[in-house]
Amino acid sequence: MKQVILETPRLLLREMDISDMDSLRMILQDEKVMYAYNGAFDERETSMWMQKQLKRYKDFGFGLWAIVLKKNGEMIGQCGITMQEYNDMLVPEVGYLLAYKHWHKGYAIEAATACRDYGFSALHFDAMYSIIRDNNIASQKVAIRNGMIPIDSVVKHYRGEEMPHKVYCINASCFSDNKAVQ
Repeated sequence: MKQVILETPRLLLREMDISDMDSLRMILQDEKVMYAYNGAFDERETSMWMQKQLKRYKDFGFGLWAIVLKKNGEMIGQCGITMQEYNDMLVPEVGYLLAYKHWHKGYAIEAATACRDYGFSALHFDAMYSIIRDNNIASQKVAIRNGMIPIDSVVKHYRGEEMPHKVYCINASCFSDNKAVQ
């Protein structure tokens, strides 16, 4: 059985493996899903994406995990923590990507919140980030609902293009203060 990392009321987040490639293709090769990446991935890019996640599991003990619906076992997306470059540092980023048919159902915030909590409680990060393409308003709303605030704008070079991104952050002390108030 694949290792479950996190559980929420409706979701399981678990490590991916090669047997998840068909589900991953449905997500990464969908133009609607991948608009913030300037288009769908081809087969080579999809394979490289999977290999990158498997390497992250080995190198860091975490990465983007499969989001699986408890009710039927369907992999509907990915969410997790990855180390990303920001201001000449590596910072922990909460990232999420869901199959189009599962948008606007609250799954992204449910998974992202679990990852934020895991980053603070289990991995002991001082701050968590989300670095989001400037045209990805839905993901920016998830970051805000996840307690993050915009702190910066950066330009990332990806797939041969310059892409403006907004940087969102929540630090551990703000997270602890918010939990105490709730």
